[in-house]
Amino acid sequence: MILPIYTFGNSVLRKIAEPIDQDYPGLKDLIKNMYDTMVHAEGVGLAAPQIGIPIRLIVIDLAPLMEDNPELGDFKVTMINPELLEESENEVEYDEGCLSIPGINETVSRPEAIKISYMDENFIEHVEVYDGYKARVVQHEYDHLEGHLFTDKIKPLRRQLIKGKLTNIVKGKASCKYKIK
Repeated sequence: MILPIYTFGNSVLRKIAEPIDQDYPGLKDLIKNMYDTMVHAEGVGLAAPQIGIPIRLIVIDLAPLMEDNPELGDFKVTMINPELLEESENEVEYDEGCLSIPGINETVSRPEAIKISYMDENFIEHVEVYDGYKARVVQHEYDHLEGHLFTDKIKPLRRQLIKGKLTNIVKGKASCKYKIK
């Protein structure tokens, strides 16, 4: 089922998400619906707060980027209760966008590599090290679980320059191809 994506200004995007356990009601269906919603919106990552549910759940599928980056094609992961363990000191700038902030892309500086622990959809624990684009997407989605958006990480001048666009999103004047709330 395709779910509406909550946009900038919705309070759920600023909440720190709560951990869940394997008894969370309807978890398998929720994960499937999140993947369906993400694919429909042409995204590569989605966190549960973006669909209005403040729990620690992320889905990522980088297959849409495979044509230009074959090494990303097999990166599909569900992360439950992720915890960022380490970040590299070296940071890299890259252009980011977000399904919750339609129509806005900005340069964001993030650690080049990370170490993260999480449970998969079967509640098997994983500890992984990611770098490059994989690390960036994981960090972006992880930020949603901490109540942060990529616009929090941009330079103050850039934030001031997009203030009008953000205000329009809050007022419901966002234009996108997917259902928003």
